[in-house]
Amino acid sequence: MASPYFHTGQQRTQEPAWAARLIPGVASPGNGKKPQRETSCYTGRTLWEAGALFLDSGGKNRASVRSLRGAEQRRERKSKNWLQSMFSTIAGILHSGALLASRCAEHKGNPRGTQSGGMRNVLIVGAGGLGHRLAKHLQKHPELGRSVCGFLDDRKGGGKDVMGRTSDLAELARAEFVDEVILAGPHDREQTLRVLRAAQQLRLDVKIAPDLFGCEPARETERIGDIPLISLHEERVPVAGLFIKRALDLAVAGGALIVMSPALALLAVLIRLDSPGPVHYTALRAGRKGRPFRCYKFRSMVRNADALKEGLRERNQRQGPCFKISDDPRITRAGRILRRYSLDEVPQLWNVLKGDMSLVGPRPHPLDDFSAYGIEHLPRLDVVPGMTGLWQITARRDPSFQAGMDLDLEYIHRWSLGMDLRILLKTVAVVLRGSGE
Repeated sequence: MASPYFHTGQQRTQEPAWAARLIPGVASPGNGKKPQRETSCYTGRTLWEAGALFLDSGGKNRASVRSLRGAEQRRERKSKNWLQSMFSTIAGILHSGALLASRCAEHKGNPRGTQSGGMRNVLIVGAGGLGHRLAKHLQKHPELGRSVCGFLDDRKGGGKDVMGRTSDLAELARAEFVDEVILAGPHDREQTLRVLRAAQQLRLDVKIAPDLFGCEPARETERIGDIPLISLHEERVPVAGLFIKRALDLAVAGGALIVMSPALALLAVLIRLDSPGPVHYTALRAGRKGRPFRCYKFRSMVRNADALKEGLRERNQRQGPCFKISDDPRITRAGRILRRYSLDEVPQLWNVLKGDMSLVGPRPHPLDDFSAYGIEHLPRLDVVPGMTGLWQITARRDPSFQAGMDLDLEYIHRWSLGMDLRILLKTVAVVLRGSGE
């Protein structure tokens, strides 16, 4: 049978010679020449060397395949890690949202709940039997989150717990940081309306415990023991906004302490080398509702600065209860640098983490300055104090205490998350300019 690989005139006897050429080292039969080793298409290499090279390249190919497989596995692991990170982030957001929703529901469903984790101060109007029953039940059950400050009663001989008359509500509410007023069995319509209007102006919650003569009400908003309460006025609390504000405090304060830790260590060494004494200065400050807390700062004065303060009172350049003088002789060399850029206040980030302070709010005053407050100054303590505020970015060198008070009250009444962010950004600019003293 004809084959396209052979010519018709070619003899079959040449077939073995043709086949022998495919076997290296084998000579063609009938050929007297010395057997030659055939070369391959690889330049200058024999077929044996070509085969070895092919095997070697096959090994390299297998190594390349393994490398490719390893790279693919690494890409798969990175993809899995990225997906896990994404799912973790989503889970964290959902968890925060669920926590926020639960707190909002808790606040709506439990009006006895406290703000910022503190007790709600309650003033009871009416020192009769119903009022004392309310007070006794609240004293026995602190888990309800209410603390009774005392009673108001217009009747003579109301008892030793009576703090004053209803006309004293404004002054006593500020002095005692009252959050809520409960009218216990009122029978005077004019008195009830007067108390309600005064409490609304003071932004206090108002509830009434009517004397129902043993009858059960058809509708009530709350019950303390066996006494039903009806809400007459409730201040709207921005629960979601306050929750986000607290989350921002924790995130910024925690992150800043971690990032700045090497610089803080260098500042600590500078303070120790500059003057004898501890690195940190700790002093009591007036917090929310006048509660004292320990405020942390880098020490910028000599060790006995507090003892020298009274001797410098006559040089006070501030108007009002606060104390401040320029070129204070108690300030150390390192302290002047720290104060110029407000670095002495960086440890207060720890107070922010603890919840004693916020990033933005009225500045906390020392207890001796707080003791000189007038009744009109106390509303600034209705909120958590802060590291910076409106006064720090607009009137930092204004010696008037009243100007600072007005700015603090403006912040409290107009507060929003946007205002906090603007104050923080402007504070950074003020600090970088080195305008501290």
